[in-house]
Order: sequence, then C-alpha cells, then structure tokens
Amino acid sequence: MAMLQLLLTSSCLRLNHFSLLLLFILSPTFAAHLEDYHIKTFIVHVQHDAKPSIFPTHTHWYQSSLNSLEENTFSPSLIHSYSTVFHGFSTQLLASQALKLESSPGVIAVIPEQVRQLHTTRSPQFLGLKTSDTAGQLLKESDFGSDLVIGVIDTGIWPERRSFNDHDLSPVPSKWKGQCVGAIGFPSTSCNRKLIGARFFSSGYEATNGPMNETVEHRSPRDSDGHGTHTASIAAGRYVFPAATLGYARGVAAGMAPKARLAAYKVCWNAGCYDSDILAAFDAAVADGVDVVSLSVGGVVVPYHLDAIAIAAFGASDAGVFVSASAGNGGPGGLTVTNIAPWVTTVGAGTIDRDFPAEVKLGNGRTIRGVSIYSGPALSPHRLYPLVYAGGEGGGDGYSSSLCLEGSLEPKDVKGKIVMCDRGINSRAAKGEVVKKAGGVAMILANGVFDGEGLVADCHVLPATAVGAISGDMIRRYIASAGRSPKASIVFKGTRLGVRPAPVVASFSARGPNPESPDILKPDIIAPGVNILAAWPDGVGPSGIASDKRHTEFNILSGTSMACPHVSGLAALLKAAHPGWSPAAIRSALTTTAYTIDNRGETMLDESTGNSSTVMDYGAGHVHPQKAMDPGLVYDIDSYGYVDFLCNSNYTTKNIQVITRKNADCSGARKAGHLGNLNYPSLSVVFQQYGQHKMSTHFIRTVTNVGDSNSVYKVAIRPPTGTLVTVEPEKLAFRRTGQKLNFLVRVEAMEVKLSSGSSSMRSGAIEWSDGKHIVTSPLVVTMQQPL
Repeated sequence: MAMLQLLLTSSCLRLNHFSLLLLFILSPTFAAHLEDYHIKTFIVHVQHDAKPSIFPTHTHWYQSSLNSLEENTFSPSLIHSYSTVFHGFSTQLLASQALKLESSPGVIAVIPEQVRQLHTTRSPQFLGLKTSDTAGQLLKESDFGSDLVIGVIDTGIWPERRSFNDHDLSPVPSKWKGQCVGAIGFPSTSCNRKLIGARFFSSGYEATNGPMNETVEHRSPRDSDGHGTHTASIAAGRYVFPAATLGYARGVAAGMAPKARLAAYKVCWNAGCYDSDILAAFDAAVADGVDVVSLSVGGVVVPYHLDAIAIAAFGASDAGVFVSASAGNGGPGGLTVTNIAPWVTTVGAGTIDRDFPAEVKLGNGRTIRGVSIYSGPALSPHRLYPLVYAGGEGGGDGYSSSLCLEGSLEPKDVKGKIVMCDRGINSRAAKGEVVKKAGGVAMILANGVFDGEGLVADCHVLPATAVGAISGDMIRRYIASAGRSPKASIVFKGTRLGVRPAPVVASFSARGPNPESPDILKPDIIAPGVNILAAWPDGVGPSGIASDKRHTEFNILSGTSMACPHVSGLAALLKAAHPGWSPAAIRSALTTTAYTIDNRGETMLDESTGNSSTVMDYGAGHVHPQKAMDPGLVYDIDSYGYVDFLCNSNYTTKNIQVITRKNADCSGARKAGHLGNLNYPSLSVVFQQYGQHKMSTHFIRTVTNVGDSNSVYKVAIRPPTGTLVTVEPEKLAFRRTGQKLNFLVRVEAMEVKLSSGSSSMRSGAIEWSDGKHIVTSPLVVTMQQPL
C-alpha cells in the first residue's frame, strides 16, 4: 500500500500521456501492483453448516473472517449477508485478500461482482386478457392472481400511481413476511393492499461509487428513473381509465395480473445494478414470500457458477419461486441472449398490433414510414422545411455530428432546418435535444445497418421521427442529389390500431444460440415489448432527459425489459389457477402453447430484416395465455434435474455446489445420460461434424398429464430438414391426471457442406395432441464444422 501511496503522491500524477505509457513499458510490474491494491467487491459463498460454534450467528463468523484479513490500512467490512437463496456475504477486498479468503475453511467460492444494466396499453387485449366473453377465463379462474405476490427487482416504484391503488382488494395474504421500508420521502404508509412490500439495496452500489447523491437519487424504494414503475405496472397494474401518454395510446391501462400483489426491490441506481445488491434483493424476496420474481436487468454471460443472477435464481426456483428475466436488447445479432440459465424463463420481445406513425414527406414527393410520440407544436402542414444531414453539413468533425452528440452541431448550419441524425452512442431522445439546442426545428433519426428496419417510438422534445436503415440511406441519397435545396416535413398521425403483421420479433430483442449451453434453446419465449404503455413517476420527463420537465402518469417504452413483466404477470395468473405447478411446469405451459403464426396467418417476421424469423429469434414462439391455462401436458423439472444437467455440462462438483448448495454425485448422471436429457420443453442438439457422414443422438422426455383423465396423445413429427426423427412410443395413454409417461426421440442427421468454423441451424417440432390440446416442443439441430 505504501508503494501505491508513493506513486499517487509523486510527480507521476503530472506525467503526460506519453511519459505515462513509457512508465508502463519500463515498469511491467506497475500494472500488477495496481491490480494488487485495487479494491473490488466480491460475493463470498460459504458452507452454511461450517460455522464454528464459538460464533453466535453467521454474521459474527463472517465479520471475524474479514477482521483476520486486515492488510496495511485496509480493513474489509460486510456489505450484505445472505441466508435464503445463497449462503454467504459480500465485501470489498484487495486481490491478495480475496485469494487468502478463498482458501479459508468453510469458504466455497469468492465470486467477482458484475455490474448489470437495465434492459430498456393495449397488450392485455392483444394477449386475450380482457374481462368480457370467454377471453376472460384466465383472469376469472385465477381471480386475477389476488393472493399471488410478484417481486419486481428494478429501480423502485412510485407508489402514488393509480396503477397501484388497492381498491376492493382483500387483506394482505397471511403468508406475507415482507416489509415496507420507510425512508425520507417514502413513509412506510406508502404501501397498501396492492403494494405490500418495498425495500431498497444500495450498499453494493455505494461500496463501489461512494455515497449516493441524494439530490438526484432517492435513498428509499422510490423510483427516480421510471423503469421500475413501468415494469411493475406491466406485471400487475390495476385497471386505469383514461390512460395515455401525451395523447397517444388512449384507453384503459392494465397489467397482466391486475389483482396480484406487488413487492418492489430497488437495486438499480444511476451507475447500474450491482450483483451484491441484486443477490440481497433475491434473498429478501424469497424470504418475504414472493411467488414470482421479475428481473429486467442483465449483463455479460459467464459460467453459471460465476453468475450471481443465475445462482440467486436457482435458489429462488429451488424454493418454488418462478423467475422471469429479460433476454436483453443486444439483437438482432446472434449469441446475444443473456439470463440464459435453464431454471430461468428468458423472455424476448415482439410487437403488438398498435403503432404511432409519423411519416417523412420529402421534397421529391416520396413518403417514408416512421414512428414517433410527439405532442408539442407541430410543423406547418402547408410547407416543407430545409433538410440537412448532420454528418454532412451539420458541422463538427463529421462522425460526432452525424450522431448528433452533445455540442457537435453548428447552429449556423442547422438553424431552422430538419436535421437527420444517425443512431448510436447517446440516447435517441437526447439527439433531439441536441438538435433543438442548435436551433433545428425537427429531427429524423435513422437506424444504422445493425439496427435494420426495427422502429421504436420515443417521446421526443421536438418534432421527430425514427426511420429504418434503408429509409435512412434513401433520405441521404435525396439530400446529396438535391443540391442546395433538399426539403422535407414530418406528418404525425397519432395512434394506429389493427397493425398487420403482428406480432413481429423486435429488432433489438436478443437472439440465440445460447452462448453458455447451446443445447438449451434461449430465449424461451417472446412477449409484447415494443411501445408498451405503463405507469410513470413524477420528476422524470417522458423522454428521460434531465431537461424534460413534462409530467405524465403513463409512458410508452420498448425493450425486453417490457416483455419480461408480461410473462411475470402471466406466471402469477397460472400459479393462482394451478397452485401445485412448479416454476418449470409454468414455463412448460407457456412455451408448449406458444404460437409462431402472426395475424396474417404466416410465420412471424424478423423486424430487422423483414424476413421470416426463426427459433433463435423467438424460442418456442409468442406467449398465448389462454392456451397456457390448459396445456394438457407439462414438462416438469425438479432441482436435482438441474444438478444432473450441470454434471453433464462438465461443471465440477464444487462449482455445482456454488450454484445449487447441493453436494452432487455426478457419476450416476454422466453414466445415465447427456445434457440434452434435461426435461426441458424444447429439444436442441449441436453436432460437431469432424468429417462424419452421419451423426445421431437421442432425447428422453417425461410429460405430466395436467388435463383430463383417460387422455390419449398421438405424436406428430416435423423433422428439421435433412434429418430423420423417430419417437417411441408414438402414443401416450394417460389413465389419470398427474400421471407421468416417458418417450424417446431419436435424431439422425447427415453431414452438410460447411466451411471451417461455420454452422448451419435447422428446426422442426415434436407435437403431442389428444384432439383438444396441442403440446409443441421445438426441435433444433445445429451442424458445426470445427476449425
């Protein structure tokens, strides 16, 4: 430590960039010294029953262990202690201390913390959840999930919103053990019979960043971002009428489970969502008695034993709690899906049959499709305005001005003009603010090649619209060809219903294949996640920009963050209607009844390309709540099934213990089967060709009859192209409800011509039907040519 202090107080601080680079070159140990003295947060997993009897509590044991690590002037202290989904604690340590602690008796693992990020209404009606006619069956049979509790781990909540009123709700369920943690600006009376719990977890965030700035963040469960309020009301918001955002999407707002109870666990702050806080929230939520956890945050994919979310979610699932998580917004590229553990239901995003058109009228007479949410003074309908591409004549260095970054536009070049900006770096709405500050009258926001044709409507601070990548190129060509007189206007057309096609897989929705476990299809399912109307807090403008002082009770957002709570709410409804169903059974019901055909009667499209989407885009398909209510058969999995899966995935017994808190004997699992035999509702295999002309595998599955007794199911096979698929037996005869039967699927695939390092994916399905139910499992075969 003395060396580091000397370095930091010496003239090294005054070195220019070149001499600092020379210092690293001339002193290769300098970086190692910095690493040694860099303090990081770690999550420490302990063997719960290893606590020495001398300590009255585990917390005393943990603190004593940390006291023994005191090194020079740094003495570590507890951040959080965990006891429900995880046994251990979090703390900040030097690298040397972490190594020493990992070798201490009773310590199983020391895991570095990750920082996660948020994955940032007509959808109940689009999903068939309305109170009239037979479509209300799910809501009726579950009593709207009135005794179920959904825990939302997010940015907090704005409890005063009408979406969280407790009118006509019964008393808080007697099983509930949670708290409403009061703080400045958030009295404990903020909770009611709807919002029955509220907590906040900031110790991990502040351990890394120092004390929060309470002038911009609330040290309480109160939401200062908007994301948590929005997701909570999607999952379980009450019926609210009228509801709208800036005059758009007028109608009734309602969550998926309007009578389900909510508990808010605030873990996300201005600098992100810290693993140590997320784990503490999971630990509290399960101890409090939630039935469902909704998590719309994510980060990089790492092995499960290093992934705090995967570890926490396993503990929740082991306790019977359904965990729904967003797939991420890294699409449309492959291998972008996150939250991919098989005990988590991973949710991608699709569109609904509503949008907000805002067309661009060019001076050459062309009309270009766009979308926007803007309600301020409109452009004159009787004139066209000068049009400029910010990357051309917008001033600045070209690149930064093309993106309309802060300070990049020259007022003399854009004043009084419509400015075209490219997507990237700063937020879409922030670009509009940059244009407005520079004197532009409106903005056209163009997708890049990677964004494709997917359009997201934003609440802009000036007249603005978003257009696809092809349209952006068209506008740039028009500007280049029009000399000194390119002109345009933007026409806002309000809210349009009955859009076809719908649903469409959102361009931003993260895609498979699963980067950690390719034999597990992820995402599991998609749900509405584009232009979703839901509750919004005070103090945050609808654009999310600090300078936006507009107030709105509802806001329209897009992201897998919005898709995830749809499934969370639906899971609560299914759990209410079927109390005995496990988390795996609920996921099975949702996925085996999902659909892949849009409202035109054709395969759902991929928004980024306009082509048909695939299982890597949507998993099993788009959620269908009514059919999920009565799936006929379910694929169930208990915790030991996941242990066998981890054994067959070649995790060590120690790493399996980190994830599951169970002592695994992998000899039986590895002898009896392979990782594809996890009783998952989809079937996926990756064949490494290695010059083989024919490859084969098999899947063993067990289905549980949750439909009528004396039911007979017959199989229909849709084999992937180039494969031979057989199922034994071809008929399953169930005598009673709850009975389990097994079947075997054999898959043979012929070699395909592939270049070195490339792969080819083909999909089909296995369908079981008794004439009333159709139970569908995707079957995916991937051929890889090794390098």
